Amino acid sequence: MKKIVLSIVLAVFTLAVNAQEFSKIDKSIMDASYYPDNAPKRAFIKDKTKQMEAEPKIRILYSRPLKNGRTIFGDVVKFNEAWRIGANESTEVLFMTDVVFGGTKVKAGRYTLIAIPTEKEWTVKLNSVNDGWGNYSHDPAFDIASITVPTLTSDKEIEALSITMYEKSKNVVHIKIGWDKTIAEIPVTLK
Repeated sequence: MKKIVLSIVLAVFTLAVNAQEFSKIDKSIMDASYYPDNAPKRAFIKDKTKQMEAEPKIRILYSRPLKNGRTIFGDVVKFNEAWRIGANESTEVLFMTDVVFGGTKVKAGRYTLIAIPTEKEWTVKLNSVNDGWGNYSHDPAFDIASITVPTLTSDKEIEALSITMYEKSKNVVHIKIGWDKTIAEIPVTLK
């Protein structure tokens, strides 16, 4: 009798464990970009001063769609329409310090980045609505700052949407976004 009860309990437990399936791998892998770029590895820095310099100031979470031979700007990403700068969830920026974005003072916190691209420039908006999917959650009423920047043409084709950050000048960090042959740089001043 004990063996039958034990067998039933094991069968029910096995069904419960297998009931939840894992999601399939998404075609657009989620990635993170930090400023400074060594921030995630700061615990491995032995020099305490350099370790403090590596404290994160900005983090961007985004999904990286692939070009896959497509025409990106003007086709996949429509001109003059809001774009989440990536795929899947809206691209999120976390400022760990107060900043100036497009001339507007912005408090430290989580925000969504939205771009409205044209052939020669992007208007990039900082929005206070988080955890949305695509452009569907973008409500312009919650845009808190905006900047328009010219685009540059890359010498090489950039297969996967990529975001990096670097210090252009003292306390001015550029968020550099590239995909296909288009690059845009958004300046952010750290306070």
